[in-house]
Amino acid sequence: MRSKAESDPALLVEIRNLTKYYARGDQIIRVLVDINLDVRVGDYLALMGPSGSGKTTLLNLIAGIDKPSGGTIKVGGVDIAVLSDADLAAWRAAHVGFIFQFYNLMPVLSAFENIELPLLLTSLSRRERGERVEVALSLVGLSDRAEHYPGELSGGQQQRVAIARALITDPTLIVADEPTGDLDRATGEEILGLLERLNRELGKTILIVTHDPKAAEKAHRIVHLEKGELVD
Repeated sequence: MRSKAESDPALLVEIRNLTKYYARGDQIIRVLVDINLDVRVGDYLALMGPSGSGKTTLLNLIAGIDKPSGGTIKVGGVDIAVLSDADLAAWRAAHVGFIFQFYNLMPVLSAFENIELPLLLTSLSRRERGERVEVALSLVGLSDRAEHYPGELSGGQQQRVAIARALITDPTLIVADEPTGDLDRATGEEILGLLERLNRELGKTILIVTHDPKAAEKAHRIVHLEKGELVD
């Protein structure tokens, strides 16, 4: 029997009493207040709330982009809140795949080269990197666009390249900040369908920030934030 002190192995993210604030002169701006949240392995979670509610801040803290002002964030049993900047960067590169609203692709690199970028920090050989990129391109349905540059791709295709890049290191967690916000409805549905497949078929744990109720409906769970607090 597991003791209460031990972590549940099915929990990927464990957040306890998380706070985040910024000091602006003598003023303290509280962005997140006493957040407690669990995300299980293989979950698909949507974070919703009005602008300024703290959604993206919470996503960035879970992804190790930012550090909390208080509380703990354990991902895979590792308390990332106490890691040094160097250790946090290494952890992030190994465990988190990022998908952004505006794709964040390098315009001077081909689709293949954009996807390959995270692998350049690994010890994989050129051949091994190429094999991984080809698999990722196939997963997102862009094998025939490998040599195209971002300017030669539609918005939906660019987001598929970004998703392939997020997958390339086989991350523990995929985080997406408004991944359909810059796309038309039909293309957005295609991207959401792809994320749903990654969750269902590959078992990827996905956290998505969205203003769109239709996008949130694809998730297993929806968490609402208002003024930095979780609400029912």
